[in-house]
Amino acid sequence: MSELLQYFQSQKQQMVDLLTTLVGFETPTTDKAMVDKMGEFMEAQFRDLGASSVTRIPLAQVGDCLLAKWHEDAPGKPIMFLIHIDTVWPLGTLAQRPTRIDDDGKLYGPGAIDMKGGITIVLSALRGLKERGEMPQRPIWVLMTSDEEVGSVHSKAALMEASAQAGLVLVMEPATIDEELKTMRKGVSTYRVDITGLPSHAGNAPEKGINSIIEMAQQAMKIHAWNDLRNGTSVSVTMVSGGTATNVIPEHCSFHVDVRTVAVSAWKDIDAKLRSLPDTPFVPGAKLEVTQTNGHQPMERNATMQKTYAQCETIGTKYGVVVTQGSSGGGSDGNTVAAMGIPVLDGLGPQGDGLHALHEHVVLNSLPRRATLMAAMLKEWQFD
Repeated sequence: MSELLQYFQSQKQQMVDLLTTLVGFETPTTDKAMVDKMGEFMEAQFRDLGASSVTRIPLAQVGDCLLAKWHEDAPGKPIMFLIHIDTVWPLGTLAQRPTRIDDDGKLYGPGAIDMKGGITIVLSALRGLKERGEMPQRPIWVLMTSDEEVGSVHSKAALMEASAQAGLVLVMEPATIDEELKTMRKGVSTYRVDITGLPSHAGNAPEKGINSIIEMAQQAMKIHAWNDLRNGTSVSVTMVSGGTATNVIPEHCSFHVDVRTVAVSAWKDIDAKLRSLPDTPFVPGAKLEVTQTNGHQPMERNATMQKTYAQCETIGTKYGVVVTQGSSGGGSDGNTVAAMGIPVLDGLGPQGDGLHALHEHVVLNSLPRRATLMAAMLKEWQFD
């Protein structure tokens, strides 16, 4: 066991206490006031850790973002931690499911694994380096966002602007249940298709109507045929609405499509096909409109990812931390960073399970290992 790992093992209780404090902030994405309350706590933490600057990025509809920097005038590109403080849980969840630790050393609580455990690791790694006098003289940034759980709609501009300046982005989403990094994530896109037909009386003149639901049904079957599950592509019609009365040919119908792909090429191919639907209606006279409501390109396990992961694994070995890699069928802000061509690693948060579920928990023994890895990467990382 390395001396650095021994140190963070000795800090485990402090990390548990910090995680408990963070879970105590209820931060549903849509409650700006509550999210900003935790943001104030985070700003105080950054300043206490000696940040050379903390910039607040105001957002009107969701909590403000923060960009904290250490040694910002040092040469070289920064290593940037990417964290989000919002959760999927509504106010009052904590009262129903208070934080608890079971006999197996798992801490349960809303938002514990996604991603207040990852935030705990970042703050603890920085504090450990500071207290040990080992903070490297290199630019280190932490970008804190506030709406990741709804696709980073409002914070994406700040995310992309900061990431474009970084040499390496470390996404503190939770590790897999086996404590693996996530070096591959499926691309995720959602679309809404609106269909306009022509209403008519279903008994007296059905032939005069243009049935939007019939158009929807045929388009849905066409879209379903694009599934290629063997190669990691799923295209699912997930929600449908339409019609006004049982005796009226429906004028309007809409449906939603969820797309997941492993490869960027497949992601782009399905996108192009969906956008071309208005050109090929089945029912004469039907009109279609396609809107992409959310989109993350895949985070591929390409040459850049493999090289980045290899250096992380080497550093982990040097400091006595086993580093392995896995994948995820869901997207994160890591997808956005990867699509920009910026070296990125994801799933650097703690081991645990139950994202967005009632059994959400962090495996507490993983906290010192992950803090050691983050501190070691700050000390050892080499850019080309």
